Amino acid sequence: MLATAVVVLDDRFVVRYANPAAEILLATGAKSLNGQPFLHLFAEREALERALGDAVNTHWDYSAQSVTYSRVGRDPLPLSCTMTRIEAHGLSLLAELRPIEEQLRYAREERLVFEQQANRELIRNLAHEIKNPLGGLRGSAQLLERELEQSALGRSRIEELREYTQVIIQESDRLQALMDRMLAPHRTPRIEALGIHEVLERVRSLVRGEFGIEIERDYDPSLPELQADREQLIQSVLNIARNAAQAGAKTIEFRTRAVRQPTILRQRYKLALELQVLDDGPGVPDEIRDRIFNPLVSGRQGGTGLGLSLAQTFVQYHQGVIEFDSRPGRTLFRILLPVS
Repeated sequence: MLATAVVVLDDRFVVRYANPAAEILLATGAKSLNGQPFLHLFAEREALERALGDAVNTHWDYSAQSVTYSRVGRDPLPLSCTMTRIEAHGLSLLAELRPIEEQLRYAREERLVFEQQANRELIRNLAHEIKNPLGGLRGSAQLLERELEQSALGRSRIEELREYTQVIIQESDRLQALMDRMLAPHRTPRIEALGIHEVLERVRSLVRGEFGIEIERDYDPSLPELQADREQLIQSVLNIARNAAQAGAKTIEFRTRAVRQPTILRQRYKLALELQVLDDGPGVPDEIRDRIFNPLVSGRQGGTGLGLSLAQTFVQYHQGVIEFDSRPGRTLFRILLPVS
């Protein structure tokens, strides 16, 4: 079955064929659609008729970003409409229809992938530039500490100054670890067959041990195995759950579902696994909603802002996407992973 709703028109713009996706989208059977004037289905019929007439006469394809499908007894449905000329006896145009919301989602997913790729390259270059002077800084602090031992200063003064050199060394180590985390996603994924619930149970035990939070479960036991990198998926889910716990959530829930015929980044799949992480925390701050997956963006004091960025990177390595919806008291992160 085609994912896109397709309607074929004759040279008088009368419907001569509608595929099953069009029947579902327009909530009308093919028998009812066949023979219907296509333009009468839309509120903008006059403007649409002029544009299509020009397209046919000038041999140009026509794309309308927004048309409104008028549904009897239901709210109007905004659609994007793309017309392509076809050469077949008695037929003239092929119309592709998609919900505007779906188009916006495609554009949002593609923008996030592009931004993430650019951010990864920026962070990778930045991490390499910072690591070299960090090593020199730490080494100098160690040499200074040895010199203090051989100085004529009193013991109390030496101990006082050693506190400062230890601060330099410890902060250098902390920044070194941060740089290593920035570079970590660039290792080659280790793909193996695994069950998504194995991943979730591992994360549950880690979160319970670190925060004392018991994560609730709502699993679909019929889900098939994935071909995936175990550690990357564990880290992705752990980062999301850890963010929720650190933000003050009292309850966290993991849900799994099967999604059939999903479209992910404009690629159609027969099956995907949907993983939801739901929490009752304060929600994502409004000022960072559009940048939440960017590196170094954090809504928490002292946060590095790498957790969600790494999660998105790992999920994208598996051709998947992360989406979120948040308000105070309810935040939902949704990971969609295609099944090969």
